[in-house]
Formats: sequence, structure tokens, C-alpha cells
Amino acid sequence: MTTQLCADADEAVAGIEDGSTVLVGGFGMAGMPVDLIDALIRQGAKDLTVVSNNAGNGDTGLAALLAKGRVRKVICSFPRQADSWVFDGLYRAGRIELEVVPQGNLAERMRAAGAGIGAFYCPTGVGTPLAEGKETREIDGRTYVLEYPIKGDVALIGAQRADRMGNLVYRKTARNFGPVMATAATTVIAQVRDIVETGMIDPETVVTPGIYVDRVVREVPAA
Repeated sequence: MTTQLCADADEAVAGIEDGSTVLVGGFGMAGMPVDLIDALIRQGAKDLTVVSNNAGNGDTGLAALLAKGRVRKVICSFPRQADSWVFDGLYRAGRIELEVVPQGNLAERMRAAGAGIGAFYCPTGVGTPLAEGKETREIDGRTYVLEYPIKGDVALIGAQRADRMGNLVYRKTARNFGPVMATAATTVIAQVRDIVETGMIDPETVVTPGIYVDRVVREVPAA
């Protein structure tokens, strides 16, 4: 597989279909691929299911996509914080669906998708509304809930640097969900600050191997 180096973010998100499940990296705004999300808004795909840690911050990035009415459902850990007014308004108006997933479960469900694991048992959420309707099992005297993988049609992730083969390195906490999302989606699109020649990244520092990455685009420098 050859990673495609895209001229701009619009080329990178071309072909994302209505109804897609889109994994969006970022912990708040750290590692959020804002250029790709803005391009997705221009591209026009709708009826999306978005999987992310948060449900948008302020009026930019994921929040801007929600505000355009393009998202049918959000699967996330933290749908509400001080600046999540876009999601809050949509949810209160009944215009968007929500599935809350504990943060560790969210990461593990995507990791399971990438690893080919059919399902797994986890104690998180036992005895809470998050476990209602789910299969449970007692193992060594402890109750566990059966959780299923989360697989994306597309993953939009942010990284610090890529080479021309699509190998990725991340910057500190901006790494967050990027690595697991890159294994869990059919098409993986990475927004990076820097693209270097193959061989210029120390293999020991590569976090996401290029075999997982389909498209790479250099982000627009901040004004």
C-alpha cells in the first residue's frame, strides 16, 4: 500500500460518504485535526457518526461540524464541558444522538477493532446505566460487562510529523487517541505539521507505521 500525499485538506477528505462512522482524534483541542474537519465541512458528507473523546469545543473543529448539522450521533467520553455549548444545544433540542463510553473503554474498543478482537469483558460501568442491556459475566468473583469493538469507516487524526511512506510521530499529549484510531478505520487520514523524506525519521520513534495510513496532508500554518 502506498500512502497518498495530498496537496490540501480538501483532497485528503474527498470521497467520505454520507452515513460514515468517523473517528476524530484529539483530547479537547490537543491533537484535533482541525484542517481536516474544516475540509469535511466543505466536502458536505452528512448523517455521520463521530467517535471522539469530546463532543466539540467552542465553535471550531468538531463543534463547527456539529453546528452544520452533519452529525447524527456522537460516541464519546466527555460530551459536556464549559465550552461545549454547540453539542449541548443540539442534544437538548433532540437533534443529535449520544452514546457515552468511559474513556478507557473507548480507547480499548477501538484498539480491539484494530487487533481483530471480537469482543472483551471489562469491569468499567458495572452497576451503572452504561451497562444496561449489556451482557455481563462473573469472572473470579468480579462482574464484567461485554463490550464490542468500535470500527470507523474513516479516521481523521493529527500528528507532528510524517515521512513519505506515512510513518507518523506525535507531539506529547497530542498523541492521545491517534494511534488506536489509525488501526481501527478503513481509511486513515493524517494531518501533520511536517512531511520529511523517507529515512529521516528514526524508526525507533515511529508510533503509527505507514502501513496504517492512507493519506497525509501538511496542515496550514497558523497565521
